[in-house]
Amino acid sequence: QVQLVESGGGLVQPGGSLRLSCAASGSISSIIAIYWYRQAPGKQRDWVALISKSDNTNYVDSVKGRFTIYRDNAKNTVYLQMNSLKPEDTAVYYCNAVAGNRNYWGQGTQVTVSS
Repeated sequence: QVQLVESGGGLVQPGGSLRLSCAASGSISSIIAIYWYRQAPGKQRDWVALISKSDNTNYVDSVKGRFTIYRDNAKNTVYLQMNSLKPEDTAVYYCNAVAGNRNYWGQGTQVTVSS
């Protein structure tokens, strides 16, 4: 069992930056990969970034070059650094852990990019 708690969301102006955190607890050793997803109103939940157990990373094209996913193993935390934010980045951001044969979700954190 894995528990995930996201934090770091908020209101930011276009062009600004935010860093989201995903703190994991429970069976940490069973985690294969961590994804960041986002869901805007009226839209489906889509992944935007992932980091694997072997530390490989990948990003959806719309955030490539602007977002960076990384982790601090000592803190059991994965981060999503978001730079050059755009209004279309507005969404609830969720952390997802692939652990064993299951997926675990955090509660989400709201990111609003607006003037």
